[in-house]
Amino acid sequence: MLTEEEKQEIIAELRDCEFKEAASVEALKIVQKRCGWVSDESIRDIAAMLGMDPAELDAVATFYSFIFRTPVGRHLIQICDSMVCWTMGEEPLTDLLARTLGIRFGETTLDNRFTLLPVSCLGACDRAPAMLVDEDLYGPVTPEMLEGILEKYV
Repeated sequence: MLTEEEKQEIIAELRDCEFKEAASVEALKIVQKRCGWVSDESIRDIAAMLGMDPAELDAVATFYSFIFRTPVGRHLIQICDSMVCWTMGEEPLTDLLARTLGIRFGETTLDNRFTLLPVSCLGACDRAPAMLVDEDLYGPVTPEMLEGILEKYV
């Protein structure tokens, strides 16, 4: 169920849109901000506000890699797996990170601290291999840097 604050934020977004559907991505981000992901119930509620079919809105949500349809950890680690990052050592870095955290891509640590996801491009080819932790971009990342980076995120 959407909170009153979320409804008001979505209504504010609608004021700037010629078509209600144009606010779909922003509405999803508004809801995701509260609990870190967008539930089926939230999809139904947002779709009703935007005059969309829930399946249409779900298609929008699943298209974008920054909208999460399942719960994620408190901190999101995204490793760039583009050709440039792969060439510069992304794969061994990903392997070390997976062993360190005890998870693979798409999984969350047992303490709900980290979720590890691949991303096709972070736009940081000049800093390959690159990774994003929450909003913080790191690169070029070396195996020696990983422990220090992870310690920043409690």
